[in-house]
Amino acid sequence: MDLALLKELNAERAARRAAILVTDVADGAGQLVREGDEISGELGEAVQRAFRSGKSGLTEIDGRELFLNVHVPPPRLVVIGAVHISQALAPMAKIAGFDMAVIDPRTAFATEERFADVALHAEWPEDALKNNPLDAYTALAALTHDPKIDDFPLTAALKAGCFYVGALGSRKTHAKRLERLKEGGLSDAELKRIHAPIGLDIAAASPAEIAVATLAQIIEALRKRDLADGLRMRAA
Repeated sequence: MDLALLKELNAERAARRAAILVTDVADGAGQLVREGDEISGELGEAVQRAFRSGKSGLTEIDGRELFLNVHVPPPRLVVIGAVHISQALAPMAKIAGFDMAVIDPRTAFATEERFADVALHAEWPEDALKNNPLDAYTALAALTHDPKIDDFPLTAALKAGCFYVGALGSRKTHAKRLERLKEGGLSDAELKRIHAPIGLDIAAASPAEIAVATLAQIIEALRKRDLADGLRMRAA
């Protein structure tokens, strides 16, 4: 592998940005493609499929056999609120391949007994996110119903370009939330990215069912995400 390409690839991986090393099997020539790069034709289509699936493999384009070595950051799920929904969500998120963390300053809820196998931060989101910044491969679910806890991470998630941002609450609750966040400086386009009420509409009633609906919506957002977002994030 070309050392310059390897250095570029390692830089993308360290920054939790997706990249694909495209190698011509015949002559070993390589090309690094970052998520969001504008590539046309069959190669562009193959690269988009690879970014969405996260799987490496061979492809034939214009008579050339190319190997697409895909490097996609493991998706993370940051949950604001150590609530019953979060407890149900934790084992399902792990099975689905998400690294999950729970943030809640309310120490009566954020206990190791309730979240034994989860990265737990019993502190305010403003403090927790300083050392664990959000990024484009992170989903954020705000579940506390408390604006003092939820509003900051929702704003941070939209600014960071998280692939999914969801919030628990009724439509009336969400309307008030939108007013607050807009007064805080968020644009209408940014606010439209919030999934609320959270989760796919499957008439979920119990905390476990809401967790199922939420995880399904997160997976849908990950697999159907706008790959051009990566280009916009780099240009910002």
